[in-house]
Amino acid sequence: MHELDHYIYPHRVLHWLVAGGVLLALASGFTFGTLGYARTLELFGNTLTNLLYTSHKTLGITLLLLMTLRIITRLAFVVPDHDPPLNAFERIVSTSVHHLLYLALIIMPLLGWAATATGGYPIEFFHWHLPGLIDERPALSSQLYVWHGRVGWAIVVLAALHVAGALFHWRIKHDTVTKRMSLFD
Repeated sequence: MHELDHYIYPHRVLHWLVAGGVLLALASGFTFGTLGYARTLELFGNTLTNLLYTSHKTLGITLLLLMTLRIITRLAFVVPDHDPPLNAFERIVSTSVHHLLYLALIIMPLLGWAATATGGYPIEFFHWHLPGLIDERPALSSQLYVWHGRVGWAIVVLAALHVAGALFHWRIKHDTVTKRMSLFD
């Protein structure tokens, strides 16, 4: 494969790290969102519940860092052309989904950080406590958690569209779109 037929290798690695991190963060986030703290504590116990919360926060901050690196690599290096070129509809949908997904994956951890800080909870990154940057305000925290959940659902929809598009190009159009992000080509 010609080097301009795919993204640079670091960008491809970042893509797949973000994908895996998003799956884990969404799984833990929807667990908390569905069960709530008290039920999660009842089902999993104190140690596992705290580990899940710390892991979720760590994943969020890690995803924010990875997305920052993705944006840098996307802007700094050549974006490979589609071969064959996308039609107008495909180009609009592809660009829209990608830009909205990038935006959601930046907004999501920032909302989580702000919701956690305004709720008076620690901002945990592995075993470090990061600054909250916003004073405790419980009413604001509740609203931020609602928006954090809504953006989570938006990410589910956007990721599903992204995967559906990749599957469409791979299984129906049989073009080289999916090879652009493959780790093995």
